[in-house]
Amino acid sequence: MFMSPRVHLEPALAEALRELLAGNGDGDRRSAATIDTVSEIGGGSISRTLLVASGKRRCFVKLHDAALADMFTAEADGLNALTSCPALRVPRVVGHGVSGRHAYLVLEYLRLHALAEAGDAALAGRALAELHRIQGTRYGWQRDNFIGSTPQSNAWDDNWPSFFARQRLLPQLLLAGRHGQHSSLVAKGERLAAKLQLLFAGYQPPASLLHGDLWSGNAAIDDSGTLALFDPAVHFGDREADLAMSELFGGFPKRFYAAYYEAWPLADGFAQRQTLYQLYHVLNHLQLFGSSYLRQAERMLSMLLAEIDG
Repeated sequence: MFMSPRVHLEPALAEALRELLAGNGDGDRRSAATIDTVSEIGGGSISRTLLVASGKRRCFVKLHDAALADMFTAEADGLNALTSCPALRVPRVVGHGVSGRHAYLVLEYLRLHALAEAGDAALAGRALAELHRIQGTRYGWQRDNFIGSTPQSNAWDDNWPSFFARQRLLPQLLLAGRHGQHSSLVAKGERLAAKLQLLFAGYQPPASLLHGDLWSGNAAIDDSGTLALFDPAVHFGDREADLAMSELFGGFPKRFYAAYYEAWPLADGFAQRQTLYQLYHVLNHLQLFGSSYLRQAERMLSMLLAEIDG
């Protein structure tokens, strides 16, 4: 973790954080309300991230434009949902709000290291399976949230392929087709959405509680060896979606997957569904980061259409 030299907060923001810390301290109200140091932590691709020291306490603070305050509200909701799984370590939400031009989210600071050791990876795989055993009766979530900085709709649905087509695939295609861009991609994607039920023939997943944005940058190991998850986009859905996402952008150690599959084996046909679930994130990266993801998205769409069309 890279930390820059100490930085200064704008007075209004500093006061808002002092008031928040004063109401969530460990009994030493005076020291909790004093901000001693603020260091900028590198690595955040969406938000500015800070380490704030207050007496013996340290907090992780995320900042963004005030107009995006709902993104932090949704993140706090997701983190609180993940705490229902005792096998996980989830940073406690201290609070969130808006001060001037800043939206802020204040979290418990955790000492973390990368998920690399075989023993840690095996425990982490089993912990993820425990998260997925928390299940709902429908697909979706109690509120909409975000995937990165992209709004993500979570309207309840009794049918998983219908949910995925309407709440995941079609919204991303709408974003990709803005201003007449990527018309071929959009046409293929709409064909896929219309036939998506065929990809799930004989397969009806339970509505598992998902992290929703489970790549290696959103998972780590704490000092006790427990899997720590953060930056969620939670909803109830197919657990395979978390596993598929986890293999994008570097992936997790092999022992992680072996332990998960030992704890809860997957059904036949995962390879095709994995491509579908990864397509959603590739399409999101296309609209967030540009056309370098276009060919990958087109290739994945062609593979899925070939599978459905036989």
